[in-house]
Amino acid sequence: MTYTLYYWDGIPGRGEFVRLALEEAGADYVDAARAPGGTREMLRLMKNAGSPAAPFAPPFLVEGRLVISHVANILFYLGPKLGLAPENEELRYVANGMQLTVTDFVAEIHDTHHPIGVSLYYEEQKPEALRRSADFLSERLPKFLGYFERVLGHNPMGDAHIVGDRLSYVDLSLFQVIEGLRYAFPRAMRSLEANIPALVALHDAVSARPRIRSYLVSDRRLPFNESCVFRHYPELDR
Repeated sequence: MTYTLYYWDGIPGRGEFVRLALEEAGADYVDAARAPGGTREMLRLMKNAGSPAAPFAPPFLVEGRLVISHVANILFYLGPKLGLAPENEELRYVANGMQLTVTDFVAEIHDTHHPIGVSLYYEEQKPEALRRSADFLSERLPKFLGYFERVLGHNPMGDAHIVGDRLSYVDLSLFQVIEGLRYAFPRAMRSLEANIPALVALHDAVSARPRIRSYLVSDRRLPFNESCVFRHYPELDR
């Protein structure tokens, strides 16, 4: 059965974490918002007040009559079906916990440029963004990256993967986080990457996988931009 992914058109955003899993698995999927009428259909589904499954916000995935929202929840569902989750059930919960930590990390990255409210333009909260980003770069960024680096180093099955002994959706998500951070904070990442060699190696290994490599150069891969979760404002990258 074909999966249908709903997310905003024109930005990779949080939807990209799901796309990477679908692309790596060679799954049959439709990126709905990039098709005619897709965004309108997405909004219709979100406003379906008669359904308890109506999602609050994208991304969400539709398979048949099943509607699944939230990145970590979608990947927890897709992981076993796509061969991108540990076979051990206990480790699947570990992987889910890792993905939820990625969710927290991505939220903090987003809040560097929108610390007051998403309804305000970046220019309307620039002083607060400068202060928030300074704290993020000095405190939160090294803390999150250091955490994932330690987890990689303590994986009893080897540091090639974040959990278990084979590629999982969490590995793909960490690849995307590193890619996004390099776009948003290139100066800060240049100074930090020497401290996270295992994460960098993981990123490089994911980017070299045949299906991911093909996807990255295709028109299906949307570029980062200043409407995305990861945004590059030079004044914030100090």
